[in-house]
Amino acid sequence: MKKIINKLLVNHSLIYKLFLYLLTIILVVYLFPKGGQFKYEFQKGKPWQYENYYAPFDFSIKKSNKEIEAEKLQIKETSKQFFEYNDEVVLNVKKNTSERFLEYLSTTKLSEQNRNKLIQKVDEILSDIYEYGYLDPLSEEKIDKVGITLRRGNEIKDIQPNKLFISSQISEFINSKFENQPLSREEKSVLSIISSELRPNVIFDENFTQKAYEENLSHISYTKGLVAEKERIVFKGDIVEGEKLVKLNSLKMEFDSQVWSKSNSNWIVLGYSLLVALSFLMLLLFLRKYRLDIFDNNNKVTFIFFNMVLVILLITVIVKYDAKFIYAAPIVILPLVLKAFFDSRLGLFAHTLTVLLLGFIVPNSFEFVFLQIIAGIVTILTISELYKRANLFISVLQITVVYFVAYFAFSVIQEGNALNINLEKLAYFAMNGAATLFVLPLIYIFEKLFGLVSDESLKELSNTNSKLLRELAEKAPGTFQHSLQVANLAEACANEIHANSMLVRTGALYHDIGKIVNPMYFTENQATNVNPHNELTPTDSAKIIIDHIINGVEMAKKNRIPDRIIDFIRTHHGTTLVYYFFKKEEMSGNVFAESNFHYPGPIPFSKETAILMMCDSVEAASKSIKEPSAKAFDDLVEKIVNKQMDDGQFMNADITFKELETIKKVLKKKLKNIYHLRIEYPE
Repeated sequence: MKKIINKLLVNHSLIYKLFLYLLTIILVVYLFPKGGQFKYEFQKGKPWQYENYYAPFDFSIKKSNKEIEAEKLQIKETSKQFFEYNDEVVLNVKKNTSERFLEYLSTTKLSEQNRNKLIQKVDEILSDIYEYGYLDPLSEEKIDKVGITLRRGNEIKDIQPNKLFISSQISEFINSKFENQPLSREEKSVLSIISSELRPNVIFDENFTQKAYEENLSHISYTKGLVAEKERIVFKGDIVEGEKLVKLNSLKMEFDSQVWSKSNSNWIVLGYSLLVALSFLMLLLFLRKYRLDIFDNNNKVTFIFFNMVLVILLITVIVKYDAKFIYAAPIVILPLVLKAFFDSRLGLFAHTLTVLLLGFIVPNSFEFVFLQIIAGIVTILTISELYKRANLFISVLQITVVYFVAYFAFSVIQEGNALNINLEKLAYFAMNGAATLFVLPLIYIFEKLFGLVSDESLKELSNTNSKLLRELAEKAPGTFQHSLQVANLAEACANEIHANSMLVRTGALYHDIGKIVNPMYFTENQATNVNPHNELTPTDSAKIIIDHIINGVEMAKKNRIPDRIIDFIRTHHGTTLVYYFFKKEEMSGNVFAESNFHYPGPIPFSKETAILMMCDSVEAASKSIKEPSAKAFDDLVEKIVNKQMDDGQFMNADITFKELETIKKVLKKKLKNIYHLRIEYPE
């Protein structure tokens, strides 16, 4: 039992990675759709690349979204507008009018015959107005010019809109009922009483109208025919368009839904699990082979997995809500974030794997995958220094333009012209670009959550008034000046080959902080001719020199310097020899182990760490040139860099021969500027 526990403790890092790996697979597979996948890829306007294809089963031909929307629009235009006739209002109006009229008549000296005529006139006017009804002014805008439906209790009747009275017609209508003009005093009074008592009794019935509209919508058929089993759908080489395209899309939708959901869901989950497991295994293998420092750090591995799952979750939520918004999602934030904390190669690799997995979720997967991978490449290529806001804005603009161009190309290919471009999608791409700018606050949040460091933090660390750099300047002033010179050289080289100049500059400032422990054992800090190495054996001297790497790493960790900077401390000498003391020991004739004179490594694994190794060695060696000249510096740079290449120090660095030549040119030029070399005048 004790052995098992010890074994678990020793391998706890691998156990955690295995747990994280399995948990990520479960989460991603859970987010994937559980329907099947149609096994053939096809595009509108492109030839069918496979064998003659026949229907594998009976299925319905689905109407296109355009056809369904057209039907819905037609239903909306032809759907009846319902108005409610209120009998109670009519009864109240007639009652109130009658009471007031009779009260008025009691004050007049009209004859019985004239009274009866007026009473008959009032009844006639009210009956005419309320035969179909008096429309409420607020409902007038709802009137359909073609026809409306009047609902009176349980009775429903279609009528012409002009049969309803509206407020602007009332006065004119009442006046027209009195033939003799001008009106008598009694007739004017009658008109006044009717006008004051009239009330609208017909109102637009919004609830009933909406229910009727929804009822009509529910009767829409989403299919327009049937394809029988073994019926030919498309021949090999046929252009996928028209009826063929409609049938293939219908069959694909059938595969994606009911066909697989009943009996094959377990097999689908197994298939998804294998593909997701393979994708994340590729990522782990990449980290194990090319980014061992990241692979060994569980916090960093968790951060990478977390970001990939976060992107997949975001797209899944969008697809479930409305798939048309997928292009508004700022997926390129993933490579941006990974580049900010690690490097562009890892950022692009993780982005590509994530986009490939998203192909199982989104519609039109080929178009989506192509657009997002291209956008990811442009992101990696254009943004070199994220802490410079102008760079970010320019790059986001370039990414958006690439989206526009790629989408335009797809539209032209699929539609055969440029007339049917969906401007709405272009708006989503613009929203995507705007959302990508959120990467800066997101990076800050991730720094706090995961304890990582970005370019913005590097800017703060590179301040020479920081605690550790101040201590270096006080205890090892020569080393501090050397570090400043190396930082300037490294930054210039990084700018020329488009590496992360802020990262390499910060790394250069801290690369020799281990010399604070024994500053006098390093020549740049020896103010007098007294050399403490004269009292030591070459092996002991080499150990002190080599220990500045170990001491530097310890001091950096103690002062909470980020791992990205510690990488420069560990790698700036790689696995090279402490050559001077090695040769001295060799000349003594003593038996010794060569391993005692090798730096512990590792060798540089990025452009930035490789740049620092070259700049550090060249700057230090340049101090030993007794007679500085252009040729001397050229030979020195060539000799040092070529020796490092021959020793395999750049085997793991993502750097090309062309970039190495560029770095050599920069170093030669900078050394000549530092030493102010001038042309030799003839004697």
